[in-house]
Amino acid sequence: MSDARPWVLTVGPLLPALQSQLEQHYRLLDLWRCDSPAALLAEQGAHVQAVVTTGVHGASANLIEQLPALRAIVCFGVGTDAVDLKAASARGIQVSNTPDVLNDCVADAAMALLLAVARQVVVADRFVRAGRWGAERFGLTTALGGKRCGILGMGPIGQAIARRASAFGMQVSYSSRRPKPQLAYAYHESLLALAERSDFLVLAVPGGTATDGLVNQQVLEALGANGMLVNVARGSVVDQPALIEALSNGRIAGAALDVFADEPHVPAALRELDTVVLSPHVASGTQETRQAMADRVLANLAALFATGRVLHPVREGAQ
Repeated sequence: MSDARPWVLTVGPLLPALQSQLEQHYRLLDLWRCDSPAALLAEQGAHVQAVVTTGVHGASANLIEQLPALRAIVCFGVGTDAVDLKAASARGIQVSNTPDVLNDCVADAAMALLLAVARQVVVADRFVRAGRWGAERFGLTTALGGKRCGILGMGPIGQAIARRASAFGMQVSYSSRRPKPQLAYAYHESLLALAERSDFLVLAVPGGTATDGLVNQQVLEALGANGMLVNVARGSVVDQPALIEALSNGRIAGAALDVFADEPHVPAALRELDTVVLSPHVASGTQETRQAMADRVLANLAALFATGRVLHPVREGAQ
């Protein structure tokens, strides 16, 4: 008896529970598991109707070209900067992501990182573990109440961060592609103006060419010697060498980073600084959120094969 299940290609590792569901419902090809991806694509690529991928692995124009029957690229996550949206659009291939379900967890992580760098939580932990408490006095840290929190990007995640920062008594302002009059936060047209008026600059914008290197030396200089940077967006949004220079020379006071320019490789210069809090790209990494993301992936695939349309389409230029 022939197997009538649609063919689906996975580009990188997924949650085990999601992987299991995909194996149950589809004829699955795991590109990341095979010794010769090129051979797999040459032999089976013509059958593939959907690709499941992540923000890390994406889907290149070269991959898309090798899948003549491809109908949709289904992303586990909100970021699609690693997907060649132009190549997909040219072929009429739908791209979907998992919006909304991770907003709160990413915003929670942003505030956790902000608190950690402001109150030196990680440094204090090492201080106690090293047995220095009692023999030495731990230094004073920075309060959040009354401080200015500038948010770059006021989409759903940025708004969730803004609500949390406001609850901590912070003065919230933001910069984005366009103002949102319905929000009660001050709007700054330029990132430079936002940085100049912020004690903490929190990044919550998509990756991609439109935001590549936005936080550069000039922006860091505007943030100033008492300013701190929090990044839960994409490593590409920050000029990483400029950030390292600013931190090493005290041009800004600190940084809390969940994302980096070349993951999982983090420069030693960042790892060695006590003024930096580091996290391994896990802002959305809770059991609840990852399960909700997996459910969205499965729902997008089910809708594609039932109706011909994914539930959460992403358009070219959406980044």
